[in-house]
Amino acid sequence: MGAHSLLAAPLRARGTTLGVVVGVRISNPDDFGEDDLVLAEEVASRAAVCIDNARRFARERSTALALQNSLLPRGLPGQAAVEVAHRYLPSDSLAGIGGDWFDVIPLSGSRVALVVGDVVGHGIPSTATMGRLCTAVRTLADVDLPPDELLTHLDDLVTHLASDESGEVAELGATCLYAVYDPVSRRLNLAAAGHPAPAVLLTDGSAALVEMTAGPPLGVGGLPFEATELELPEGSVLALYTDGLIEDRDRDVDHATAELCRALSAPAGTLDMLCDTVLKAVLPEEPVDDVALLLARTRALGTDQVATWDITPDPERVAAARQAATDQLTTWGLGEAAFVTELVVSELVTNAIRYGAPPIQLRLIRDRTLICEVSDGSSTSPHLRRAHAFDEGGRGLLLVAQLTHRWGSRQTGRGKTIWAEQPLPPD
Repeated sequence: MGAHSLLAAPLRARGTTLGVVVGVRISNPDDFGEDDLVLAEEVASRAAVCIDNARRFARERSTALALQNSLLPRGLPGQAAVEVAHRYLPSDSLAGIGGDWFDVIPLSGSRVALVVGDVVGHGIPSTATMGRLCTAVRTLADVDLPPDELLTHLDDLVTHLASDESGEVAELGATCLYAVYDPVSRRLNLAAAGHPAPAVLLTDGSAALVEMTAGPPLGVGGLPFEATELELPEGSVLALYTDGLIEDRDRDVDHATAELCRALSAPAGTLDMLCDTVLKAVLPEEPVDDVALLLARTRALGTDQVATWDITPDPERVAAARQAATDQLTTWGLGEAAFVTELVVSELVTNAIRYGAPPIQLRLIRDRTLICEVSDGSSTSPHLRRAHAFDEGGRGLLLVAQLTHRWGSRQTGRGKTIWAEQPLPPD
């Protein structure tokens, strides 16, 4: 090639050798000199810092993305209340991965919770905070709190996370939307903390945003959250999303939400196809923030899957309640579950009569599991304890816990509900 002079300068940044820059002279007859060496060292030094910054950014981005993917639900749990489809698109912004997340949480009584949230900031810290909040929401959902009360507890958690050891409050905020759908009553109860309102597509083809009070973002503290309740026809589609879908510096939010409603109304074969349609129609050309989209099509449990009885607060009515439950199981073809169900009904109805308050109601639900619920007007919940050898009582709930798949209690507007689930007998 006619090379007659060679110059090499190492690419070193922060004590690490990343590579080497090599220069070769071919056509220029002069050899490299000291001035060329100084210039090469300066260029290599600046280039090494740039390369190292890019390498660190790529590593942090891949770490944050791997962390977020591990925290987001991979396979959504099986439940009969809604059919779901979702999309999560990480941003290509230099700011890094954000803290967007979504979740679908099965609840007692065949209900389901739909969650979507967004943590302020980007990078690993916001992703770690997202993981904390996602875990906290699942824990609070297991207690079966109403949406507004759940957000109140989550707001306290964000406030504590934002406070360091010296008591100073750092800049940490988040938004969240929490919704609970009941397939028996077909009612949706939801509350938001600074999060965009969801959109709903009704069975007549019309789509609109849900009218609700957003409330303050998480971490503000001291302000209440307001719940909204509405009834949805079976087959309605609920769209939950983060602000990255509709907010952009170059367009109006109202125009973006109108595009969202139009996209939801467009004909689509499946929810997955509808997800792609919405993203194609609403998503900015160059998103500057992460986008999470969760679509849920509501289902309903028919009257042939639910049986309800009002119980007179008289101990002599326990036998009649057992017999009614057994007859219903026979009608459903679930005679093999009669023994355990009789024991559960007897224990829960007896406790409601003895320690609860009217009105008392017994309900059986035949879903993916067999659910037995007893509601009464008292807010006092039972506690599982281990009876001593000579105790005459205290073993009923222990037997219920051992013979059923799971059990628990939830507070209602009129008192409480004690429930127990058992797997359906094999066909």
